[in-house]
Amino acid sequence: MKKLELFEEEQQELAALAKALSHPARVAILQFLASTPTCISGDISDFLPLSRTTVSQHLKELKLAGLIKGEVEGLKIKYCLNKNGIEKLSRIFGDLLMQITPSEDKSC
Repeated sequence: MKKLELFEEEQQELAALAKALSHPARVAILQFLASTPTCISGDISDFLPLSRTTVSQHLKELKLAGLIKGEVEGLKIKYCLNKNGIEKLSRIFGDLLMQITPSEDKSC
């Protein structure tokens, strides 16, 4: 048995999403995609202070985590937020924050 299997599925999902958000470039990409009114076709590195290679690797991680979508459109890839993935992120992190928020009467 792997040590990872000792943890609940939601704990594993939360950890995977946290890992996807663990780099400021990925946070910047999500914020950029959220701020644009349409999906972005072309090279996101044109809009961020990062090289194409770096952006590509970060996009791959965000896509694997289910936070963005990337669809081939001709010679370019069209990127946008994955609504379901973002809703899941919000729910899972919201649940965690509710679980770990200390009550007024608890103190160390």
